[in-house]
Amino acid sequence: MMARRSFTSWLRRMCRADRGVAAVEFALVLPIMIFTYLGTLEASTLITMDRKVQSVAGAIGDLVARVDGTITSSQLQDFFRAASGIMTPYDSGSVLQVVTAVRVNSDRSTEVVWTRQYQNGVYSSSTPHTVGADFALPEAMIDISRGSTVIAAEASDTYTPLKGVVFDAPIKLYRASYFMPRFGNPIAIN
Repeated sequence: MMARRSFTSWLRRMCRADRGVAAVEFALVLPIMIFTYLGTLEASTLITMDRKVQSVAGAIGDLVARVDGTITSSQLQDFFRAASGIMTPYDSGSVLQVVTAVRVNSDRSTEVVWTRQYQNGVYSSSTPHTVGADFALPEAMIDISRGSTVIAAEASDTYTPLKGVVFDAPIKLYRASYFMPRFGNPIAIN
């Protein structure tokens, strides 16, 4: 009987005690706060890298589209290197940059005129596109560029998650930009 009273008394005291409530609540909320913080950090880094990849594609395409007539390989390499600087502070070596001149015929068919790529400091004419092959352009771009040339600039990279807490697999980032040559004439490569 005495043990029962002392247990009941102890139980009442525990129900009224509130000294450790804040510590318990904090311990329950802390994992959610950490997960939210890491998720926000991962998402903002991913979005920033995606915007930078888009900027690289836009910059290289715009630079090439501004050339009047013929572009040399050394000029194009300089353009690639300049566009790579946009990725700072992220690693620009893994970014694949591809520039392709696409002829749009009056019958809406497309044809790759020339194509070049740049990755890890290596400039190459071996790209994902084949000279003479079709090139998938957006319908709106085909409509406005019939009988002309389009400069298609592509950039791609892979985002690797920081710790794999929120995203557990690498995410492929790809962006493309399309430009008409500024001077109206097709751009040849030398």
